[in-house]
Amino acid sequence: MLLIQLAGPNRGEPWTADGARGMLRRAGRRAGLAGRITPKAFRHQFTNNVLDVTGGDPFIAKAAGNWASAKMVDEVYGHPDLHSPEFQAALRSVWGEGE
Repeated sequence: MLLIQLAGPNRGEPWTADGARGMLRRAGRRAGLAGRITPKAFRHQFTNNVLDVTGGDPFIAKAAGNWASAKMVDEVYGHPDLHSPEFQAALRSVWGEGE
């Protein structure tokens, strides 16, 4: 993704990473959001969303997000759905609850 300067002396030039972070910081402050919003947060959320709708397929997430490898996607983003009934049942079983 490339963001382009629309006004000012650098019109038509690509934004720097610092420019994007500054814009997100100002927008977050105006919106009253707590914490920092970083450009990588968008890529992280996108990858999580793709994994959620594909049943956790790292190969599809790799292709959709242009990641270097499916193994990296699986290692970084591959995590259980903490709210799924299967995961909750597994936890209860391990903890000895509900028997």
